[in-house]
Amino acid sequence: MGSLASEKTVVGWAARDDTGHLSPYSYTLRKTGPEDVVVKVMYCGICHTDIHQAKNHLGASNYPMVPGHEVVGEVVEVGPEVTKYRAGEVVGVGVIVGCCRECRPCKANVEQYCNKRIWSYNDVYTDGRPTQGGFSSTMVVDQKFVVRIPAGLAPEQAAPLLCAGVTVYSPLKHYGLMAPGLRGGILGLGGVGHMGVKVAKSMGHHVTVISSSWKKRAEAMDDLGADAYLNSTDSNGMAAAADSLDYIIDTVPVHHPLEPHLALLKMDGKLILMGVINQPLSFISPMVMLGRKSITGSFIGSIAETEEVLQFCVDKGLTSQIEVVKMGYVNQALERLERNDVRYRFVVDVAGSNIDDAPEQPAN
Repeated sequence: MGSLASEKTVVGWAARDDTGHLSPYSYTLRKTGPEDVVVKVMYCGICHTDIHQAKNHLGASNYPMVPGHEVVGEVVEVGPEVTKYRAGEVVGVGVIVGCCRECRPCKANVEQYCNKRIWSYNDVYTDGRPTQGGFSSTMVVDQKFVVRIPAGLAPEQAAPLLCAGVTVYSPLKHYGLMAPGLRGGILGLGGVGHMGVKVAKSMGHHVTVISSSWKKRAEAMDDLGADAYLNSTDSNGMAAAADSLDYIIDTVPVHHPLEPHLALLKMDGKLILMGVINQPLSFISPMVMLGRKSITGSFIGSIAETEEVLQFCVDKGLTSQIEVVKMGYVNQALERLERNDVRYRFVVDVAGSNIDDAPEQPAN
C-alpha cells in the first residue's frame, strides 16, 4: 500500500453525470494522516440514497462521484496515532467520515447531526479533496468514523447494518421504544424496512408491515416473521387498525400521504420519517393534535449506536437478507433497486471484482 508519506492511486466506479451510470475511475487518495485508517474494501451495500446522489435527485451532486456508504473492509495500514485498530482487522465505514467535534451534537456523541458533518462521498474533506465512497478498492478514513465488525458477523452481512440497520435501531433507542410488548409499524418493506421488522421483532415487539399492495404479504409474514400486514389501500383494514400502534417507522423514500398512517397511531404515538424525499409532505393538524401524536425524523445513527447494533445483531442472531453481486453488475443492480426488485439489499463484492484491473472509461 505504500508508506504513510505517499499518496495512493485507486480505482472506483463513478457516476460522471446525472444519468447515474457508473464506470471505472482512477483517483488519488490523501496521504495517510496520524489518525487515519487505510481500508481495503471487501464489500459495500447499495442504498437507495446512492440513486438519489448519483442521479442528482437532491440537486447537490458533484461529479465524478464514487457512491457507497455501507463499507466493510480490511485494515491494511494505520497512522502513528491510531489506537483503536491494527492491520488485518475487519472494520466498517458508514455514511459520515468527519464532523466538527465541537458542537452540541458532537459533544453528545451524536455526530450524525453535526452541521459540519462530512459525507463519505459527494462532499469535500478538510484538505479540500472530494470524498469518494465504497464502490472503490480502498478508502482512507479517520479512526473516529471506523467501527470494528464483531466476530460472528460475516462481512457481507455486516455491510447493510452500517446504514439500514443502525437507521432503524437509533430511533427505537432514542425514543425509548426498545421495551418488549410494544406494537410497531414498519411502512415500506425494502432494505431499511426489512431490518426494521427484524430488529423490532428481536426486541419483543408486535410488528405490523404496512405496504401499498398485497404482494409483499407472504414475505413479510412468512419470511420475516411480521405479526400482521396492512394494505394501505384497503380502507376497511386500515380503519380496523386505527389507534393500534405505538410507533411507525416510515422508510418510504418517495412522496406518499401521511394522514392514513397517522390514524394508525395510539395517543402519543410517533411517526418516524426515514426516507429521503425531495418533495414536501403534508397533513392536517388535527391528525396530530387530537391524539398528541408526533411526526419526527431520525438520521442513521451515531458511531456508538452503530457499534451497538452490530453487537445486537450478533447477540440476537440477526442477519440482513442480501443479494451479492460483482461490481460489473452495479448499474443493473441500481436499476433493479429503483424499481424495488431486490430482496432486500444488494451488496457488492468489491474485493472479488478485481476493480483495480478495470480500464478507466472517459467521461461523456
